[in-house]
Amino acid sequence: MGGMFETVRNAWKIPDLRRKILFTVAMLIIYRIGTHIPVPGLNADQFRQLVESGGSLFGFIDIITGGAFKLATIFAMSITPYINSSIIMQLLTVAIPRLEQLQKEGEEGRKIIGQYVRYGTVVLGFLQAIGLYFGMRSAIMNPGIMSFITVTLTFTAGTAFLMWLGEQITEYGIGNGISLIIFAGIVSRGPGGVQTLIQYYNANAFGPGIIGIIVILLILAIFIGIIAAVVWVTQAERRIPVQYAKRVVGRKMYGGQSTHLPIKVNLAGVIPIIFAMSIMAFPSTIFSFVSPNSTNPIVRWFVHDAQKSLLYALIYALLVMFFTFFYSVIQFNPIEIANHMKKNGGFIPGIRPGKPTSDYISKVLNRITWFGGLFLAVITILPNILQIFTKINNVWFAGTGVLILVGVALDTVKQIESQMLMRHYKGFLE
Repeated sequence: MGGMFETVRNAWKIPDLRRKILFTVAMLIIYRIGTHIPVPGLNADQFRQLVESGGSLFGFIDIITGGAFKLATIFAMSITPYINSSIIMQLLTVAIPRLEQLQKEGEEGRKIIGQYVRYGTVVLGFLQAIGLYFGMRSAIMNPGIMSFITVTLTFTAGTAFLMWLGEQITEYGIGNGISLIIFAGIVSRGPGGVQTLIQYYNANAFGPGIIGIIVILLILAIFIGIIAAVVWVTQAERRIPVQYAKRVVGRKMYGGQSTHLPIKVNLAGVIPIIFAMSIMAFPSTIFSFVSPNSTNPIVRWFVHDAQKSLLYALIYALLVMFFTFFYSVIQFNPIEIANHMKKNGGFIPGIRPGKPTSDYISKVLNRITWFGGLFLAVITILPNILQIFTKINNVWFAGTGVLILVGVALDTVKQIESQMLMRHYKGFLE
């Protein structure tokens, strides 16, 4: 942690990097201002009540948006349509050869794919806005065609503006703009989380006097432990040794050096959690729209009691593990890596090139993915477990939120370090 602040302090001393940091902060301030601008035609109080009864998906969206969703503001949908569009495009890149070819064409191909992602974001944003309009129709002040156009286009425009804002940060600021917007939204919920703990303590929800203080200290210790574990797993990687054979080209000898093939423990990142959460939250969201006050025990379980159940947590964990394996297979192709190594004269000591190498890499990848999947599953269901035992709702700091916060913070610091290193090299060359 000290090294992180030291990196930022050193970057601040460089004028060019200081301008980039100030630009990034200014863009994030604009984002936070927008999270308090209401959408015309919506009853904010009624909208908030519908969100609070909408199940875990709405709770997750509200955390990601920094409270903008519950307040019915122009950034209520945040950049979730952009995330969904990016995920769909990644899956289509694997399935459609034309898109796969574009991805391999370098910068120009990636620009075209980026343009497709933007179009997809606007389309998905508009569809999501339509769903919100009809799902939250009781919060519409004057239902009608003009109200429909105003509300849906405002929601969609808010998402499109955030997408543009994120791209400006990526191009002219420091770090990945979209990730930093999510980061800012989650961090903004921190004071609310502290306030909730204080309210629970004042109401003796944790027990009287010293017992309540011990419980709060225990919760804070869990919080710090989660951060440490997430940092460790996010940084961890399995390094497979690779040796390159010596070969003579003309009068020069190439190869002979030793290197390694790094495989990250958390290869899939936060994507499996987002997939699993969307599936688990779908029934509760539908029932919340259709019949939120139903007396049917199945409907009531999905809408009100599911998140407090161990069965829900178990299914949730299994889905996270499934999507961890699914996404890891998409991201990491052992056969392609083995063929590339063989073509360049590389081999793993003790393993024959070709199929034995790809089989060995697959075995190592499966073992690492099991560990990574179990870790993600535990981190994901931890808020549910804490809610069962502590009765605290929306434990924002335990789980997905911390995973995103740590990942974005580490990535941003790495980018700052690479920018500083590049400038040092420039100074040396000059």
